[in-house]
Amino acid sequence: MRVIVTRPTQEAAQWVHALNDAGYKALALPLIGVLPPPDPAAVAAAWERITEFDAVMFVSGNAVEHFFASKPPAAPVFGMPGATNIRAFVTGPGSLSALKRAQVDVRSIDMPDRAAEQFDSEALWAVVAQRVQPGYRVLIVRGSGSSSDASPGATGADKAADGVGRDWFAEQVRAAGGSVEFVVSYQRRPPELSESDRALVRDAAADGSVWLFSSSEAIGNLVATCADQSWTQAKAVVTHSRIAQAARKAGFSVVCESRPTLAALMASIESVA
Repeated sequence: MRVIVTRPTQEAAQWVHALNDAGYKALALPLIGVLPPPDPAAVAAAWERITEFDAVMFVSGNAVEHFFASKPPAAPVFGMPGATNIRAFVTGPGSLSALKRAQVDVRSIDMPDRAAEQFDSEALWAVVAQRVQPGYRVLIVRGSGSSSDASPGATGADKAADGVGRDWFAEQVRAAGGSVEFVVSYQRRPPELSESDRALVRDAAADGSVWLFSSSEAIGNLVATCADQSWTQAKAVVTHSRIAQAARKAGFSVVCESRPTLAALMASIESVA
């Protein structure tokens, strides 16, 4: 069975490898391009003030990687002397792995339990809510897309599911008496599809292939880039209810929600075959 993995290039490679090892014919078709931050000075300024924050929330693995790519050599890493009280908040295993690669002490990291039904901002808030008291300061590290959602304190846009959750999380912090700042550590852009990519899209929309989506922005980019394509015969496995809504709105005839773990994804792929 063919599975189309639509995550950005680095994450797509990991999923393709795992699915191929499990016996699927998985192909990468990244539908979100990732670029460096639009304002490197803002990221540098955030690093200069890092010890002013009680916690830093990272919306994705890309947010982690690009933020730490701009880390000054002398800046403390979470868990190190000088930054021992700073917490790192993440919503799932992918961001956790990125923090580990950045040598962040796991004792400084908060994330939903691996058995959680969803890896999202709501599940993260259930874990960290007791930490957030009046005066608690949170920096949210995020990406920017090509359309504006006008988030307070943010530059650019984020139409993916993590954007909705990110803003919801910020609201909870403020409601608890805390303060929130944002910094954009990377940019997202629509894909640049080759003719062979477009041929793959046409075939996979109607031949029983399963599309794997972990972002509603990826679906939006696909529909905008292939505006004349019908999705009435297409099948999708998605990793969040908000992404499922986007897939159904785009016209996918079969949409299955799944936890974003390999075992759950494989079971969901089998269920729509």
